[in-house]
Amino acid sequence: MRRRAFISLLGGAAAAWPVAARAQPPKMLRVGYSGMLPRDAPHYAAFEKRMAELGYQPGRNFTFEYIQAPGIEGYEVTYRELAARKMDILLAAGNEPALRAARSAAGATPTVFIALDFDPVEKGYVTSLSRPGSNSTGLFVSQLELAGKRVEFLRKTFPTARRVGLLWDATSREQADAAAAVAGHLGFEPRLLELMGQPPNYAAALVPMDQWPGEPIMIPASPLALRDRATIVRLLLDRRTPSICAFREVMEAGALFSYGVNLVDVFRDVAAVVDQVARLGNAGEIPMRAPSHFHTAVNLKTANALGLQIPDRLLALADEVIE
Repeated sequence: MRRRAFISLLGGAAAAWPVAARAQPPKMLRVGYSGMLPRDAPHYAAFEKRMAELGYQPGRNFTFEYIQAPGIEGYEVTYRELAARKMDILLAAGNEPALRAARSAAGATPTVFIALDFDPVEKGYVTSLSRPGSNSTGLFVSQLELAGKRVEFLRKTFPTARRVGLLWDATSREQADAAAAVAGHLGFEPRLLELMGQPPNYAAALVPMDQWPGEPIMIPASPLALRDRATIVRLLLDRRTPSICAFREVMEAGALFSYGVNLVDVFRDVAAVVDQVARLGNAGEIPMRAPSHFHTAVNLKTANALGLQIPDRLLALADEVIE
């Protein structure tokens, strides 16, 4: 679904939200979440800060219980543990395995989720964006459309490039396929670079691009890419390979560009959904939301290291420039 249509749909559905929001919050709200990043990641702090702004004080009427998953395959165990702790809401973010595990463990517990790399309607997790059903709701980020936009950004930056490398893993193959379709229309030869192994062998995945030095690569929106961003970026910089990514955190680690959502903003946004579910109880009747903002950033330190000059017209489009 196009972002404009999505926003219009949610704008109409949101008319009743202010009335519903006057419902009293629970005396104690316990939110359980499992992710692959350390507990002190900035976006988790942003979630707790926003919850505090909404009236939820840790230890008084709110607790955020976090279990770090060792990998995608670990979500089933971590969400079962959270469910056993009798959470009021289970929060899942990013990928399908996390949502599947949370919903499988939830029983009658509401699930709030952030769909970062899949379409929840197309995949059957919700009935519609305006009325999700299944005791679930949350945020939807259309990564397939954003993947195409990232390729467009690369074409504007590298008008003479002939190929684009598209990294993908088990949670992001559809992003690579969507990007490949756009790449073909823009005169790129797309090269799909599969990440295999546990942990993924990033160096091996990049080998096919070694015969075309300097050609750009797209890093997917995936929990592995976010977790292992330092490793990925170091390999790309060693190869003098420019890259575009989905998350600001990966750009900050050394990718050339990022275009997508800022996870800090997303976790602040999802706090409002958690609050609404806590007050109303029936998550399936609460419309899903779009992100409040898409974030474009450029790392000029990386550009300088690669000997690249970023056009002023592209810098003018950026929300953030790291110098």
